Amino acid sequence: MTRVTARSSILDLVSALTAYVDKRVLVITQDGRTIVGTFAGFDQTTNIILSSSTERIYSLDEGVDEQPLGLFVVRGDNITLIGELDEVADKAVDLSTVRVRTDYKKIVH
Repeated sequence: MTRVTARSSILDLVSALTAYVDKRVLVITQDGRTIVGTFAGFDQTTNIILSSSTERIYSLDEGVDEQPLGLFVVRGDNITLIGELDEVADKAVDLSTVRVRTDYKKIVH
């Protein structure tokens, strides 16, 4: 990767993350945790800060358990996915009826 390409990639990442500030986001971590919160900021190593956050814990037997986390930091190297949450669509889902298999194979790099 050339220096120009690397700089462009970094600027694209900063631009994308800046667009999330003050918006509700859903984050999936490398260990499979799902965290929802308001994107408060990030640093140069892409660690992110979420406010008013909750962890959604899925199971096959029960509905989704939501555990409040409050202000929460996720290390940048632990983020698998981050995206803006459609709050209208999210509120339309009855999480108590959602069942998810949790015995899937873990992603290994």
